[in-house]
Amino acid sequence: MAGSSSGRSPAKMCRFHLPPNSFGGSRTLSSFGHSADGAYSCHQRAPLVGRHTARESEPAEEVRRRVLAPLPVLPVISMKRGSVSPARPRGAERLQSHGGGMTRRGNERSSSGPPVGPGCPRQDMGPPSRPGSIASRTLQHLFLLLLFTGPFSCFATYSRATELLYSLNEGLPAGVLIGSLAQDLHLAPREQGAKGSGPWRPPDQWDPPLSFSLASRGPGGRYVTLDNRSGELHTSAQEIDRESLCLDGAGVGGGAGDVSLSSSPSLDSCLLLLDVLVLPQEYFRFVKVKIAIRDVNDNAPQFPMPQISLWVPENAPVDTRLAIEHPAVDPDVGANGVQTYRLLDYHGVFTLDVEENENGERTPYLIIMGALDRETQDRYVTVIVAEDGGTPPLLGSATLTIGIGDVNDNCPLFADSQVNVTVFGNATVGAPVAAVRAVDRDLGSNAQIAYAYSQKVPQPSKDLFHLDEVTGIISISDEMGGSVLRLHKLTILANGPGCIPAVITVLVSIIKVVFRPPEIVPRYIANEVEGVVYLKELEPVNTPIAFFTIKDPEENSKVDCYLDGGGPFRLSPYQVYSNEYLLETTKPLDYETQQLYEIAVVAWNSEGFRVQKSIQVQVLDDNDNAPVFAQSLIELSIEENNAPDAFLTKLHATDADSGERGAVSYFLGPDAPSYFSLDKLTGVLTVSTQLDREEKEKYRYTVRAVDSGLPPRESVATVAITVLDKNDNSPRFINKDFSFFIPENFPGLGEIGVISVTDADSGRNGWVALSVMNRSDIFVIDTGNGMLRAKVSLDREQQSSYILWVEAVDGGEPALSSIAKITILLLDINDNPPLVLFPQSNMSYLLVLPSTLPGSPITEVYAVDKDTGMNAVIAYSIIGRRGPRPESFRIDPKTGNITLEEALMQNDYGLYRLLVKVSDHGYPEPLYSTVMVNLFVNDTVSNESYIESLLRKEPEISIEEKAPQIAIEPTHKKIESTSCMPTLVALSIISLGSITLVTGMGIYICLWKGKKLHREAENLEVQIPLRGKIDVLRLDRKPMDISNI
Repeated sequence: MAGSSSGRSPAKMCRFHLPPNSFGGSRTLSSFGHSADGAYSCHQRAPLVGRHTARESEPAEEVRRRVLAPLPVLPVISMKRGSVSPARPRGAERLQSHGGGMTRRGNERSSSGPPVGPGCPRQDMGPPSRPGSIASRTLQHLFLLLLFTGPFSCFATYSRATELLYSLNEGLPAGVLIGSLAQDLHLAPREQGAKGSGPWRPPDQWDPPLSFSLASRGPGGRYVTLDNRSGELHTSAQEIDRESLCLDGAGVGGGAGDVSLSSSPSLDSCLLLLDVLVLPQEYFRFVKVKIAIRDVNDNAPQFPMPQISLWVPENAPVDTRLAIEHPAVDPDVGANGVQTYRLLDYHGVFTLDVEENENGERTPYLIIMGALDRETQDRYVTVIVAEDGGTPPLLGSATLTIGIGDVNDNCPLFADSQVNVTVFGNATVGAPVAAVRAVDRDLGSNAQIAYAYSQKVPQPSKDLFHLDEVTGIISISDEMGGSVLRLHKLTILANGPGCIPAVITVLVSIIKVVFRPPEIVPRYIANEVEGVVYLKELEPVNTPIAFFTIKDPEENSKVDCYLDGGGPFRLSPYQVYSNEYLLETTKPLDYETQQLYEIAVVAWNSEGFRVQKSIQVQVLDDNDNAPVFAQSLIELSIEENNAPDAFLTKLHATDADSGERGAVSYFLGPDAPSYFSLDKLTGVLTVSTQLDREEKEKYRYTVRAVDSGLPPRESVATVAITVLDKNDNSPRFINKDFSFFIPENFPGLGEIGVISVTDADSGRNGWVALSVMNRSDIFVIDTGNGMLRAKVSLDREQQSSYILWVEAVDGGEPALSSIAKITILLLDINDNPPLVLFPQSNMSYLLVLPSTLPGSPITEVYAVDKDTGMNAVIAYSIIGRRGPRPESFRIDPKTGNITLEEALMQNDYGLYRLLVKVSDHGYPEPLYSTVMVNLFVNDTVSNESYIESLLRKEPEISIEEKAPQIAIEPTHKKIESTSCMPTLVALSIISLGSITLVTGMGIYICLWKGKKLHREAENLEVQIPLRGKIDVLRLDRKPMDISNI
């Protein structure tokens, strides 16, 4: 075998490498023997750790197979209710023992490493070195080759076992630190120069690094996690439940004792056992880790059964103790187990005590504290509560039913002391006479009663009357002859077990029976068949039915007779002292009230014998009832546009008569329309055609119900039918197109006109809402009255007419609608004065040469008017003049052309200022504008400042009072003046009922003609006819401002 790096003898240490499926980590296992002086030694053929041993005769392959077999799987237990912390929690403590001794370890840590002996060099944990060096791996591979190619020549064992004991609470969360194996085994090195209490080095600074692994891969992995590098043991995500692990107080699990109970550290400990291997071989340890699971109060007491029954005899003495079977069970142990019991209701007669045996088990006992009486209360129901000793305590409960057992503490009792009974002398044998009954309040056999005659009862009475000892029924046991006593006194005893008998006396009186009873002989007056008398209804009062004669064989006995049974009948003596009786009616019979009567004539004599004669009276029906409708007024409704033969209702009339007299037929009255049908037999009322509410909304007619009697009877009802509206009519405008004429500048929200619309439907179907579909920004319509209004004032010069579309929508579902066209024409008013377009300024002027010939056009005044018709016909006139010879110029009143009237002379030179008035022909007052036309007569313009000064001076012009009068006569076409009055008069005569519409049409025609005239005049205005010789260059020149001269 390979030796250590120091060159010491390899015989002192045996190493062998195992494949990775055995231990994990570095997968290197070292085993040392321990000598008496504490050194480690090797022994040939020593047994292996655990249960793997080698036999001399065993083949090497078999030894290798057993050594490499995996160790048992160990379960791991998780914890509850612990905080995850890198330090050990309060619920977890560590105990360590070597060999057989055990030492409790807290925070102490020893800096000593593993023991070192001869041949086993001490391994100092120096500076960290790289694990898994090439030399180490080569050595391991060499050892592995030797292990599998030859028999074992050296086996080693660890002479002293190492154990670590930890304790923690059950139910801790995952990640709670249980302990650090490296620190608790003193394998982890401390910082350089640190003493025993110095800090531990982190695992990545250990040299060589240590490897920790569980010796088995069993269920233990579910409860704990082991860090392979640091050796820290933590709880896993699998919660530790002590009760499920140690349910029966014995070890559970398999292999190497995974979970068990131990006497250390306490008797109720539950231990989780783990085997941990520490590698490499220089620090090999086989550590047995024991984790003691401490109990917490996480289970409430629970009774095995929700219902517990307990029986107590009613004569149980006070302080009787009764153990309650099936006490509560609590899986927790110690103080967390069941500690005490109590009752929620003690009923004033019970209490509860708890006894504890030597094993610590507590049993509740029910103690009787008062007297019990089953006859007063036969059971008590309460709740028993078990409480454990946890903080806070947990409770469990069950329903406790305490049944009270019966004892024989009551005797039989009779309700009465004496009973009187009467028996007829002709009673048959076996007929019951009476029955006595005593009551015993006990139960079962304690309440059994036996009835018997007293010794005082004479034997003849015993022979005549039999007493049933079980039921207490007294019956006749022998024939009663004439010698039988009329009165018997029977004393009866009721015997109960262990009781004094109860006594009752029965007095039996026997009545002598007459063996020749009276006889009733009927003689019928009314129609009778086999004992049934037939009478018609409505027969008068005192109608005789029959005579009855009462015959009594005993002449000396007195006979009484009466009528038994209800009904309008009377039985009265017909002749005194002759036993004759007459049966008659007391009021008319009504078949509809009752059809059959059963009566009886009863007679009895003084001897007590009673006989009767039964009679049935059958009432015969007559047609005395007419059919009756359920309602005299039958109100119906149906929607219009119904389907043909639509069902309206089913008439129903009842007739109290029977048979054919009660058969009812139905007929329509003479006032019913022909399209209504009524089935004669079924009374089904239908309508054969569609009804139109708009044509007729209500129908009212009569119907008859006739029976089949002779003569027939009938009744009449009234049918009122309301035709319900359907939205089958669209809103309808009075006119398809509406035209309105309004003057321009109409005020905002002024009334233009009413849009009339109707809807033949009713209700919501007839509600109509009007709305403007287009130009709703300008026009609005009132839904209530249909008034059309303009939101803003309208200007004809911007738009002369409007075409609107108005929609009418009704309120039906679905709604129906209609659309109408509205034309609005704006009538012109003279609201615009003429606008002078030329000349553009009063300060402009035009040069006129002195050589200009008379009649030559000089310039023109051009104006336009936005109005129409006569309001747009413009006339020009000169109303003011100033100049050397101001009459030298004239203006055409129609065209505005200014021409030279006379030839200009030398002394006519200078500035001429003409004030031109431009006026329209509007009504009632024309509008006008003025403009100043400046003409400078000269050869040239050489002195600008002079002309400028003249123009700036305020002209002194006298205004001419005479207004211009012109006739509109174009040069190329004669325009005839047209008057609107004849048209208006003619149209007004056509229809006096449509004055508004006719007037509007007349105004429209007049305006149309005016527009045509205006267009023709307008065409003339824009033309400037110039006659004579004209300087084209000068004509094209516009008037100049004086600053441009």
